[in-house]
Amino acid sequence: MNIKDRKILHNGHYKLAELTVDADGKELKRERFEPGHAVAALVYDTLQQRYLFARQYRVGAESEILEVAAGMLDKEGESSDDAIRREIEEELGYAVDLLEPIAGFYPSPGASAEHIQLYYAEVSQKTSEGGGAADEDENIKVVAFTQDELTRAEFKDAKTLIAVQWLQLRKNQK
Repeated sequence: MNIKDRKILHNGHYKLAELTVDADGKELKRERFEPGHAVAALVYDTLQQRYLFARQYRVGAESEILEVAAGMLDKEGESSDDAIRREIEEELGYAVDLLEPIAGFYPSPGASAEHIQLYYAEVSQKTSEGGGAADEDENIKVVAFTQDELTRAEFKDAKTLIAVQWLQLRKNQK
């Protein structure tokens, strides 16, 4: 399949594009959600020995969701590593001591171009209360879990499920 044409249908906070694709000589129209590239991290506070999560309202779920710290690469020239460090500080209020990539993935490739780079991060130095960026109207509550509590928690967010599963696999390999 080749993309023959791309037209922006909506260019607001997020983009919606219509792609014209050539599928073995047949022209097809496909809509694609284009939110951009994102970062996320499973964050471990080495002093408290707790995993830190963000609880916030998510419009797609129409409810509050408990999830790993995450955000968009929305600053000009910002790397994925720099973006997740910024997001951890904004959302959870910590400076990052260690950052380890876990995986990059497309959470919904059938209709979305979003790509998420997932990390594991260790923190120990609290720099602020967290809660999100004021100019982004975020209202984030920081929630901490021990390792045992984490295995019993119910997560509904895919990137968070991937991060917690990664942690369980890593723990089982040691």
